[in-house]
Amino acid sequence: MPARSKAQQRAAGAALSAKRGETRVGDLKGASKDMYHSMSEAELEDFAATDHDDLPDHVDDD
Repeated sequence: MPARSKAQQRAAGAALSAKRGETRVGDLKGASKDMYHSMSEAELEDFAATDHDDLPDHVDDD
């Protein structure tokens, strides 16, 4: 599933970095912290790899 916004893509990238041990989990906040706990590394890779050129900055959750 691709990311729906640039903000979601950035949060996934931060969570993925923490999953891989590249950054501290304690440094995560908000959506990235939620994603870290609720998504697998493969799911985070999918979100983080989304081409962000045509994505909006933010998307309202429905």
